[in-house]
Amino acid sequence: MIPANLLRPLTLEATLTTTPVTVVVPTRNSARTLERCLASVRAQTHPVELVVVDNASTDATRRIAAGFADLVLERGPERSAQRNHGWRAGSGEVVAFVDSDMVLEPRVVEQAVAALAADAALGGLVIPELSFGEGFWSRCRAVEKRSYLGDPAVEAARVFRRPALAEAGGYDEALSAFEDWDLADRVAAAGYRIGRVAATVWHDEGRITLRSAFRKRRYYGRWLPVYRAKASARSFGRPRSLRRLARLGPPPRTAGVALLKAVEAAGLFAGARDAGREGRR
Repeated sequence: MIPANLLRPLTLEATLTTTPVTVVVPTRNSARTLERCLASVRAQTHPVELVVVDNASTDATRRIAAGFADLVLERGPERSAQRNHGWRAGSGEVVAFVDSDMVLEPRVVEQAVAALAADAALGGLVIPELSFGEGFWSRCRAVEKRSYLGDPAVEAARVFRRPALAEAGGYDEALSAFEDWDLADRVAAAGYRIGRVAATVWHDEGRITLRSAFRKRRYYGRWLPVYRAKASARSFGRPRSLRRLARLGPPPRTAGVALLKAVEAAGLFAGARDAGREGRR
């Protein structure tokens, strides 16, 4: 008779391929992009359990979510807490996290399940991310995103086995920026490997301006001191991506990426300074 402890991993991996994957989407006033996002989740070639976790939206977000989701929950104050609430409320042995301004290609979940079922050592999976939007700066962002593909210093897993997620403790709710890097790195530190799928997630950037880019990064910068204090914090250097950048777009766009990143770096440092001032009060 085959020992039970040898049968269990085979049963578990077989279960992955036959049960829905929990997809968690945090929202806050996401009406502009949400319908396209949730429709792409529902169009997956593998069954999904769709959990939307809203944070006190005042637009049509809740109404749109109700038309697509299996569960619509309410939780704040920020997206790390929303994601944790969502995956703990779900039932899938595989959990994927998708932002409300993202659109999944149809086979993302199918490929993720196949990869995890084929390799028990995998705890998380990167979904390659590209972007689209309106205007010059959004086109610059698209070039930037292509330069990051395959760069482990930039990419972070969005799909996890539930046991790996539970062992890592989910997202650090003290972070509302850099939390994706932090979780993926803690899952890897727990002994799991991080893999990737071929299908892509597309990030809807809308219309970027230098002012909006600065303001967004200034907001994220409030969590920079907390993240940088972690022993596992990643470097912000991008030598691998920078080497690729010049080959990926026309000179005006690559120059635009450089200016955009300079503005965003200034925003991050301004946000970190704001956090320091508040901490001294």
